[in-house]
Amino acid sequence: MENRDQEKLKQYALSEITHLKVHGRTTGNLAPLTLFWTGSGIELNAKGSELWIEVEVDYDQYEPWITVLINSAPVSRQMLTKGRYWVCLVRGMNPAKIKNVRVVKDVQAMSGDPGCSLRIHAVKFDGAFMPVEDKSVKIEFIGDSITSGEGAVGAREEEDWIPMWFSAVDNYTYMTAEALDAEYRVISQSGWGVLTSWDNNPRGNIPDYYGQVCGLLTGAGNEALGAFREHDFSSWQPDAVVVNLGTNDAGAFTNPAWRDPVTGETYKQRLNEDGTYNEEDLRAFERAVENFLGKLRKNNGHAHIVWAYGMIGIPLMPAIYRAVDAYIRATGDRRVSVFQLPDTTEETVGSRTHPGKRAHVQAAEALSGYLGGILKG
Repeated sequence: MENRDQEKLKQYALSEITHLKVHGRTTGNLAPLTLFWTGSGIELNAKGSELWIEVEVDYDQYEPWITVLINSAPVSRQMLTKGRYWVCLVRGMNPAKIKNVRVVKDVQAMSGDPGCSLRIHAVKFDGAFMPVEDKSVKIEFIGDSITSGEGAVGAREEEDWIPMWFSAVDNYTYMTAEALDAEYRVISQSGWGVLTSWDNNPRGNIPDYYGQVCGLLTGAGNEALGAFREHDFSSWQPDAVVVNLGTNDAGAFTNPAWRDPVTGETYKQRLNEDGTYNEEDLRAFERAVENFLGKLRKNNGHAHIVWAYGMIGIPLMPAIYRAVDAYIRATGDRRVSVFQLPDTTEETVGSRTHPGKRAHVQAAEALSGYLGGILKG
């Protein structure tokens, strides 16, 4: 019986599927399609009963996870182990009905694992692919572990830093896009900031890598996959860019100095003796915010830029306001604003002391309301 069912399936290279919708920033190559970022994936409107995808997975330490959504409802979530093999997405459904099938990469681009990659080679299907409508709104989200969905799944007591606790769906980015009927992309990395990472490493900043497809990755394998290529911004222009950065920059002030293993230089965001922020170091953070806003505007000409901050406290909110105000005064760019997100509480915290699903729901409700008003204006 199984063999007869398999015989009905026709194999397609991704390039043969006219109505394939690719999500997330990629190289544009479909042979294979490499999924780099949180929330990246493929979407199909499938009129048939059985659908498979062929994946190729590698990693040294951190395995990829995916969520499968059918008609916008999550129906499965799974770890992908090493190898090249077929994964069944749909089986036994009504062949006369069109199913919206979406595969979403749950785990962020792993800068700490040069061997980690997820590629999709082909599809097997027993029906016809129908058009996937384009959304009228596009949103890009830029952030850290919060935006990567770290801690959005799992019990509160979980503290292991592993891919299992990441989610791209129980995540304010996905929820906000759904509320606004928007297509979205995510650029995010746990522990990173605007100026430095949580541990004062100046290389752990998103702005330096924003111009590449996925430049924060490392290794020859990722270079071969095209991660370090310059990104073609003209290929996808967002209507809104949401930046949720600053949480790790704040952490750098209270963490030990970082020492460069090559040069021996040390880097530290300093506190004054009374616990306040060192003025010189705070100003360096504000300049980094201003410079990033300039880079965002250069590459996203018509987008509304919203600096959204506050899901793990607001220690740097005054500095963010000053930086945004300084940028607006210097440039006259009025399509930039600051929005305070709801803080995570004892009731809404998830695993790894990060925002849980309830915190992401609250953030998405607030942010989608704010963005909805801006985008209608």
